[in-house]
Amino acid sequence: MDKLALGGLLLALLAVTGGFMLEGGAVDTLLHLPAFIIVFGGTLGAVMLQTPFNQFQLGFRLLPWVFQSSRLPVKRTIGRIVDWGSAARANGFLSLEDAALQESDPFLHRGLNLLVDGADAAQLQATLDAELSLERERLLRGARIFEAMGGYSPTIGIIGAVLGLIQAMANISDPKLLGAGIATAFVATIYGVGFANLVFIPIGNKLKNLIQQQSLYHELIIEGLVSIAQGQNPKAIEPKLQSYLPG
Repeated sequence: MDKLALGGLLLALLAVTGGFMLEGGAVDTLLHLPAFIIVFGGTLGAVMLQTPFNQFQLGFRLLPWVFQSSRLPVKRTIGRIVDWGSAARANGFLSLEDAALQESDPFLHRGLNLLVDGADAAQLQATLDAELSLERERLLRGARIFEAMGGYSPTIGIIGAVLGLIQAMANISDPKLLGAGIATAFVATIYGVGFANLVFIPIGNKLKNLIQQQSLYHELIIEGLVSIAQGQNPKAIEPKLQSYLPG
């Protein structure tokens, strides 16, 4: 569990509602189902309209990443790559066959298989670079769904506000219905701006950061495996890979 992400979300919500309460407001006035349906439903519908199904599905599959621990086994992988380099120099690339069969990380698995199959350094780098680039772009398309929701949400909030005012003006002679329409107008605006800036845009940016971290980790793997393919001394490989360690 990523405590920083969860704490940030809770702090943002508490700051808004707490400040509102300090001004004398009641939290239950912010809970308005019609406004929520207009803003959230309208935003989701607009994104569904612009997004292919696979990309839309991927975006919501990535959502749990926001609250999961983002630590990657960088140090452990460096140690493993150095060990594989020593084994390859001593016994040849076929000595890595068992490691390739047992490897659970798909990217490492494919890289080790290429080494075992006799791919040279240039072919190995080109293959893994292409796979890295395509995977990164695929994941970023999923993350962009939340950026799009952050863009649409404030505008849908304004639509909700206008609808609320129309309802208020249509019932201007009835104070009860007039108040309900005005409430929808203001709460819809809050929902639109709030969802965008407290939820959707931060989620999109968090996912992009996590994808960048994963891409950097895969670049480390490429660098290490290509160095093994070139027959470099493991003692020279290790300090080069350590530059990828997070600060």
